[in-house]
Amino acid sequence: MNAGAGSAGAAIVGVALPLALAFIMFYLGLTLHAADFRRVLARPRALAVGLAGQLVLVPLLALTLALAGRLDPALAIGLMVLAACPGGVSSGLLTHLARGDVALSIALTAVSSIVAMLSLPLVLDVSLRLFEARALEVELPLAASVTRIFVLTTLPVLAGMALGAWRPRAAARLVPPFGRIATALFVLIVLATFWSQRDVLLAQLPRVGAACAALNVLVLGAAWFASRAAGLARADAVAVATECGLQNAALGIYVTVELLQAPALAVPSVVYALLMNAGAIAFVALMRRRGDAAVIAATGAPAPAPAASTRG
Repeated sequence: MNAGAGSAGAAIVGVALPLALAFIMFYLGLTLHAADFRRVLARPRALAVGLAGQLVLVPLLALTLALAGRLDPALAIGLMVLAACPGGVSSGLLTHLARGDVALSIALTAVSSIVAMLSLPLVLDVSLRLFEARALEVELPLAASVTRIFVLTTLPVLAGMALGAWRPRAAARLVPPFGRIATALFVLIVLATFWSQRDVLLAQLPRVGAACAALNVLVLGAAWFASRAAGLARADAVAVATECGLQNAALGIYVTVELLQAPALAVPSVVYALLMNAGAIAFVALMRRRGDAAVIAATGAPAPAPAASTRG
């Protein structure tokens, strides 16, 4: 019976998890259009600030919290893996709800997902050295990691974009059902990992939960204020903050469980996945309330409803 359970677990890790992640990234590709990138490239400052937030600000804040909280090496490395992941696919929807620039959010998710095949292994390698993971017997196969992250994240995004460009009507019809499937797969990944690591997670929940909640709040706030300080418009700042605050936790789970063969390191990704949407929804509510107040103060008229989202 134990052997059967072990075989089932190996099948989930070795086959189901990578396929689910690839499907999620393919769905992201379906939502991307060349016009989104042209619009964003016309405003390079917003793209640069967003990428700096995702690639520099989020890992630095995670590192600060790991050191200040004196997290165990496994939790610290897991938190850094999460911080090095690109933005989550739900960021476009939440950006839309917060009246942010959805095109910028989509472009940031796509570009950060492509860059992650290099940046994530780099951050992970530095983290393993910094937190002295020798006792955990964790090693990073750098070349293999870059290749597998490319195959499971970048290639599906490019494939989705290619299908959208080749058969735009067919791709548009696929977006709504594929979006629901991608969401379901993400939830299943989180729940399956939560169940398999429930003992470690429950034992470490007070510490890792506080670190993940603090990371989410600090990232949302710091990204918002940094964007405004850089001169970005409100809609751009909303997109940057939401993009930085929502991480691709499914990728973090894959890296820790499959590439590093250390499931305990997935705990921060699981906890963050459970918390980040609550933080993002609170941010959306705040931005909508602030936006409504600004419109009413300026015009005396009710705030307009947000425009239709370009992401399914």
